[in-house]
Amino acid sequence: MSVKIRLARRGRKKMAIYDVVVADARAPRDGRFIEKIGVYNPNTNPASININNERALKWLLNGAQPTDTVKAMLSYRGIMLKKHLQIGVLKGAITQEQADAKFDAWLNEKDAKIAGKTESISKAKADARQKALDAEAAKNQARLDAIKAREEEQKALLAAAEAANNPAAEEASEESAPEASAEGDEAQA
Repeated sequence: MSVKIRLARRGRKKMAIYDVVVADARAPRDGRFIEKIGVYNPNTNPASININNERALKWLLNGAQPTDTVKAMLSYRGIMLKKHLQIGVLKGAITQEQADAKFDAWLNEKDAKIAGKTESISKAKADARQKALDAEAAKNQARLDAIKAREEEQKALLAAAEAANNPAAEEASEESAPEASAEGDEAQA
């Protein structure tokens, strides 16, 4: 019996989530499996890969063959490196302590890369959001300026129209104003 480590699809349309399973090579993709060893969600950025490292390593050492996609995920998680180091320990090329030290160093470097990518993605989102808010504020200010200019133009047109319609009323108000000031001067004297 040939054993494969592969993906089994689940989830709704266009929002797939995959289970990482160990299954007989003859079993259908979403059918019978021997053991579920993890979950892969490609919908997040970066894609989330949760695999039980010990179980995956055990199956690899027992001869299970990963598919290309699963092999890439196992390499990303460091399981393929750990398998390589473990084979070296079994052959006597290195000691278990040296293998563990190499793996820990690689794991720390990988975690730093992942944290950096996550941070850069969140910073890019924040920058894009701030840029959108600034653009919206500038557009709103331009609209307010246009509205104010339109209102001032309408007031000027109304004043000009009133002046054109009532030239006699303006002259009468100008003539009555000096008379009122003259009467006020006589009262003070």
